Amino acid sequence: MIKTEKYYLCVGITILKRNNNILLIKFWKVTEGIMKSTTLVIMAAGMGSRFGGGIKQLEPMGPNGEIIMDYSIYDAMEAGFNKVVFVTRKDLFETFKDVIGNKVSEVIPVEYVFQEITDLPDGFTAPEDRTKPWGTGQAILACKDVVKEPFLVINADDYYGKNAFKLIHDYLIEEHPSDKQFEFCMAGFILGNTLSDNGAVTRGVCVMDEAQNLIGVNETGGIVKTQHGAACEDKDGNIVEIDVKSNVSMNMWGFTPDFFNELESGFKEFLSNIKEGDIKSEYLLPSVVDQLIKGGKANVAVLETNDKWFGVTYKEDKDVVVSSIRKLIDEGKYPSKLYK
Repeated sequence: MIKTEKYYLCVGITILKRNNNILLIKFWKVTEGIMKSTTLVIMAAGMGSRFGGGIKQLEPMGPNGEIIMDYSIYDAMEAGFNKVVFVTRKDLFETFKDVIGNKVSEVIPVEYVFQEITDLPDGFTAPEDRTKPWGTGQAILACKDVVKEPFLVINADDYYGKNAFKLIHDYLIEEHPSDKQFEFCMAGFILGNTLSDNGAVTRGVCVMDEAQNLIGVNETGGIVKTQHGAACEDKDGNIVEIDVKSNVSMNMWGFTPDFFNELESGFKEFLSNIKEGDIKSEYLLPSVVDQLIKGGKANVAVLETNDKWFGVTYKEDKDVVVSSIRKLIDEGKYPSKLYK
């Protein structure tokens, strides 16, 4: 069931007259309607190992100490999302609240959930030598008790642009009659708008049908910018060019709350199949979605956005992000200070 809230639209008529001459006519009336609630879920439990070991999600990027998440939340609110859920860790909780949570909670409802290694279904225990949580699938499953409405999932350290938030929000509040059990969506970024100047990246290149529904995602590593666009090495070490206009997934998904049941059952199956001594396998969101597509249970609409993505894959990327945000502010896309 989709959570809704009432809203009131005031419309009517006012006539301003002087000496029997009509100077102004305004129309108004009062109507009552329904507004669908939508939630932004931000995955922020990971550490930025390639960023030099720091907590890259909390690195200041804006002129007044804003972090990338601040801009994502601003864009989400502008698009119509009306709640934020942070997925973090208990050891980061106080720092997280101090850096972003407290100020954001003044402008939009905020909730926290924790992704922990030991947060497992009954009958399962974590290996003593496992050091990382169980992946993005587990991160979203942690939201089950607090998210009851359609929701958007993003990474904490990625800048996605305004258009992607609007596209997914509008999709989530619309009805999508289908013969499938699930109707999900994702933002399809243009590959050329997601590459780093500072090294190779891994991207999930989308394969779609004629209706722009996702068929699969080809995880492609070692993608670098070239003089002609982009390229990577195949398994034999040969250089292969990649179409820079390809749609890629940047882990920006739109789901409905009935997805949690699939995540829960899938997580149990994943844990049951882990081999003894395996301390690195992860329960990943794209893999779960892929299984639902291939099993005929889900349609995933790929919503193409032309916005430029940027993030801090490498430490050297920070200067690019800072200058990019400065440019967006100069262009009037954001106020210099997000929170007055």
